[in-house]
Amino acid sequence: MRLTSILVVAFRALRRNKLRSVLTALGIIMGVGAVIAIVSLGNGATAIVEAQVASLGQNILTVYPGATTQGGGARGQQGGTSSLTAEDAAAIAAEVEHVDGVSPEVNSRAQVIANGLNWNTQVRGESPDYAFIRSWPLAAGAMFGENDVTTLATVAVIGKTVADQLFPNEDPVGQAIRIRNLQFKVVGVLTPKGFSPNGQQDQDDIVIIPYSSLQSRLARQANIFSILIAVDRAENIEKVQQEVTDLLIQRRQGREPDFTVRNQAELAQLQNDSTSTLRLFVLVIATVSLVVGGIGIMNIMLVSVTERTREIGIRLAIGAHGADVLAQFLTEAVLLSLMGGTLGVLAGLGMAELVHHRLGWPVAISGVWIAGSFVFSALVGIAFGFFPAWKAARLDPIEALRFE
Repeated sequence: MRLTSILVVAFRALRRNKLRSVLTALGIIMGVGAVIAIVSLGNGATAIVEAQVASLGQNILTVYPGATTQGGGARGQQGGTSSLTAEDAAAIAAEVEHVDGVSPEVNSRAQVIANGLNWNTQVRGESPDYAFIRSWPLAAGAMFGENDVTTLATVAVIGKTVADQLFPNEDPVGQAIRIRNLQFKVVGVLTPKGFSPNGQQDQDDIVIIPYSSLQSRLARQANIFSILIAVDRAENIEKVQQEVTDLLIQRRQGREPDFTVRNQAELAQLQNDSTSTLRLFVLVIATVSLVVGGIGIMNIMLVSVTERTREIGIRLAIGAHGADVLAQFLTEAVLLSLMGGTLGVLAGLGMAELVHHRLGWPVAISGVWIAGSFVFSALVGIAFGFFPAWKAARLDPIEALRFE
């Protein structure tokens, strides 16, 4: 039989039982739909993480309080009570080579008042190196200096959002803002960065003051939250990371490490781990759905062979070969599977777009995965449709014609 004839007969057979064909393909639809949706959302999440890490600046190390678990013993958790100090940051800047900038970090939130207006915002204590480390230039004014850190000066650099809220249509530089009953002079305004890559945080909604001022005048705490380190070149990151670790261990004089030094790649990997785990879980479920769908196709094709036994007998009696019958039923199984794959791709893209519009989750559609879904659907059709097709091809024409 010619391929055209095989396809025409196959489409006619599937159209004869439309509802049964759709229900048979349901497992394929669910499996492929889940794969496309989770891969699209997972790729979007990965793009967010990469953009977030890139937004931190180039060649960055971050020292966090708390040690990660290593080996068989628990050594605490990253993000525990901080034992980091400004002296640790100063030692890193003075003793570790290939370091271009260091910024001790202290974080808080506060109500900021100016011009009779008030705004609740993030207040960060940083060093003068912060703008350089984050590759964040100023639109007006200048960054505060080391002398301001030493003297606990009440000076501030503000983000565009804070400037717009407190000084609409005015130049903020040189004006005063009040943070927790303390007056700070605005010495600079940062260039706009916009929202974070995940769209959940306005990066311009920020006030930066000397970390020493935040420690002593506002937060009244001795320790810092973290240390931001800029490395001169990417090839030196691992070396600097090890030297920073060794130095901080040495400064703790034999005590168990109570800090963690992370580079950008590790930060991205940590944030991607949860997404990868979820993606793997859904892919396993999708694979099970595809196998179940394949079994459904085999079952229906076996039923179809039984229902069309006389038809098969007539074809064989008038000269059709077993290979023709095999090709006919195998084509029907593959078409049924491809139909499920097509509807599954459309369903997956629809689910991904729905999540994107409802929750704001980014979507990155992968053409490779879409093409792979079609190929895999066809393979499922071949794998699970072969036995029914083989069984049909081996029917005895005389017995088939006698079948009622």
